[in-house]
Amino acid sequence: MAIDARVLLIGFGNMGRALARGWLGRDVPADALAAVDPAERARAEARALGIDAAASPRDIAGPVDVVVVAVKPAEVPAALAECAGLRTAAGEPPLVLSIAAGKTLRSLLAVLGEGRAAVRAMPNTPAAIGMGMTVLVASPAVTPAQRSVCTALLEAVGEVAWVEDERLMDAVTAVSGSGPAYVFLLIESLEQAGVAAGLEPALARRLATATVAGAGAYAAAADVPAAELRRQVTSPQGTTAAALEVLLGADGLPALLARAVEAAARRSRELGN
Repeated sequence: MAIDARVLLIGFGNMGRALARGWLGRDVPADALAAVDPAERARAEARALGIDAAASPRDIAGPVDVVVVAVKPAEVPAALAECAGLRTAAGEPPLVLSIAAGKTLRSLLAVLGEGRAAVRAMPNTPAAIGMGMTVLVASPAVTPAQRSVCTALLEAVGEVAWVEDERLMDAVTAVSGSGPAYVFLLIESLEQAGVAAGLEPALARRLATATVAGAGAYAAAADVPAAELRRQVTSPQGTTAAALEVLLGADGLPALLARAVEAAARRSRELGN
């Protein structure tokens, strides 16, 4: 999907850089982008990509269609307040797309004003290599055209899904937002188990990382549920079956992950309040 908008990126940290590179890779011209960051080093990195960069939104010339907020949650109110004077070519306030974790639409509109077009998004770490998963929810004022722009912006770094009930964002955060850390822990644990079983650490690390990456890619490409894939690779009374008997026990992996996701969702609700 083409991206036809002038975009101001507030915050040029890891996620901001990933987004900018994704947009440039989708043939968005650098002059359609602008970045704001208080750190000179971050601004220099933006300029190295051909993107106009400034320390404040007040120093950005020209109209802005979309403001993408990619700063720490505590910095969001101040960042939004600095954008108060921005306008589109038609003289309207720009759409605000926030990727700040835990910042609800209500908290965004408390600064922007009721009736403004705002979208809350939850991307995850693999967006840095173009393989992210982002879920979005919109305020009532967001138009279909603005939704399309947000979809295009986030599809530049991975897959995109929308929800209509913002309360689901806590579960989204717990599954996909925090999910990469669970996978990294799986790799770490598999590596450690391999070393305990006698493998050299370097080989154990390589096996664990490649196995998780390959299995994930295989699951994404297959048109069947993960449970069916698991059954397909499990021979009765074989080695995989022996391992799964442990992992599927009463206190095994499914129950453990269920408790972990619930804990993350609960914490997301607490932060949102």
